Amino acid sequence: MSGTLAVFDLDGTITRRDTLGPFLWGYLRRHPSRLPRLLLALPAPFLFLINRDRGALKGTIIRAALGGLSRETLEHWAHEFVQQLIPRGLYAEALAAIARHRAQGDRLLMMSASTDLYVPGIAQALGFDEVICSQVRWRQDGRLDGRLSGPNCRGQEKRHRLAEVMARDAPDKIYAYGNSGSDLPHMTLAHEAFLVNAPARLTRTPSATLRALRWQQRAVTSRS
Repeated sequence: MSGTLAVFDLDGTITRRDTLGPFLWGYLRRHPSRLPRLLLALPAPFLFLINRDRGALKGTIIRAALGGLSRETLEHWAHEFVQQLIPRGLYAEALAAIARHRAQGDRLLMMSASTDLYVPGIAQALGFDEVICSQVRWRQDGRLDGRLSGPNCRGQEKRHRLAEVMARDAPDKIYAYGNSGSDLPHMTLAHEAFLVNAPARLTRTPSATLRALRWQQRAVTSRS
């Protein structure tokens, strides 16, 4: 498979803010009886200061907030969350870029460090062809464990996963959109890369392939 591939980060690139916090807090607001479970995650930030393991931190918080819930319950909440996010939580410029690549016949790949509890639903709603994200672990009884079942899809892991896609599909050209320094490792594999609303220090060094973009407009769309 050749052709052109357009790779989009999710949080802060397509969405106007991070998504994991709102996903967790949205459920907890609706089920406040689970709030005391967050006490289980209190040691996690201190452990992060020692091991710098973002995946472990993320998994501990997800497990404390949602651990033990059924797949059906979480699928229902994820659908509701996506339906709330799409109308007003995205950048209009991001939707325009996605639409432009789709109109050109480019394949659309979403890559996110956020988890498969809801990222595939966002990707499907926006018409992406493929999604790569962090994956959560499930218990044998079909209920959520919450810890990550594999690497946190961030930084060098994103680069590794994109390299696998390149080896598999051999795209003729790659565009990449991200918003932070952690996106730079995989964006260096692209022919054209765009940093959205990133600090000036990340684009201070001249580059023929990396450009800075300023996205500000909130997309207002109807619910599907």
